Amino acid sequence: MSEIVLENVSKRYGAVRAADGVTLRAEAGKFLVLLGPSGCGKSTALRLIAGLEEPSEGRILIDGRDVTRLNPDKRRISMVFQSYALFPHLSVAENIVFGLKVRRMPAAERAERLAKVAALVGLSEQLARKPSQLSGGQRQRVALARAIVAENKICLMDEPLSNLDAQLRHGMRVEIRALQQRLGMTVVYVTHDQVEAMSMADRVILMREGRVEQEGSPEELYARPASLFAARFIGTPAMNLVTLDDGPQGAVIRGATETVLRGAGRGLTLGIRPEHIALVDSGGVAAEVTSAEYHGADTILTTRVGQESLLLRAPGQRKLATGAAVRLGWEPESLHVFDADSGRRVDQGHAKLRTAQVA
Repeated sequence: MSEIVLENVSKRYGAVRAADGVTLRAEAGKFLVLLGPSGCGKSTALRLIAGLEEPSEGRILIDGRDVTRLNPDKRRISMVFQSYALFPHLSVAENIVFGLKVRRMPAAERAERLAKVAALVGLSEQLARKPSQLSGGQRQRVALARAIVAENKICLMDEPLSNLDAQLRHGMRVEIRALQQRLGMTVVYVTHDQVEAMSMADRVILMREGRVEQEGSPEELYARPASLFAARFIGTPAMNLVTLDDGPQGAVIRGATETVLRGAGRGLTLGIRPEHIALVDSGGVAAEVTSAEYHGADTILTTRVGQESLLLRAPGQRKLATGAAVRLGWEPESLHVFDADSGRRVDQGHAKLRTAQVA
């Protein structure tokens, strides 16, 4: 077992709360991602788990054992950092087994572990090289190997792929996830990149200003964001969020006339993802094209409905001139409603969703 639990953990630096009452659970053998923008407290939470920082309040448990005040070297945790933190004068092999050597592990056992881990991460042919002779992806593999060779059941990763280009990041995402599943490690992974979170995680903790904004599977955060913040953060392009107003027959998009929700609209924000909007011949709402960006597999259209802008993702190439009149449709179940003041999700049962359905 290698479960991690944080119970109402806070970390203060003077008047600043870097972590504010964080409660979370990383289940044994699962991949947990701490996601959020810079300064949200995700790296602080990771450092608290590692023992590199001491919490001001709350408890940290590993396998049911209180480790809140325990030294980092007693927690049996491996770490992978944003910087590779490799010794430039040591070979790949020496970098990987450095920690084992410090702990005075017998040479035969070190060699056995090295051979196994090097094969696992694809470094068997590079063991004699120095870090300066490696690519960025290979250096990151060395850092991963160094974490794995300790055979700890918990691995903490702090934005390990941020220094790699887009193509390498994709490959390393696949490799890290496959390694975690093969070894059965409990991984807590910090990132600001929602693509990493959505593609790798079993569970995602979305953080904001030191607090947990929402927790759930990647599918749950995408399909049912709990707040305007979560709605904006998850998805590329981001979810359309438009102000509603009261119309003669229900809620309308601000400045428009066609009803999009039955019931009052004032004080509410309507959300809909660009990929859930379609161009329709009839029904829906009237819109005007303001720009079109061709991306190859699809075209991102920016349209104006009343006083609000709506992006939609149209498959293939769609050549529409600026100012072209179109109609936009969507399925009622793809709509999200939020309270404009609190930013929290509103139960859609308060109003029957209607209109703008895809024909």
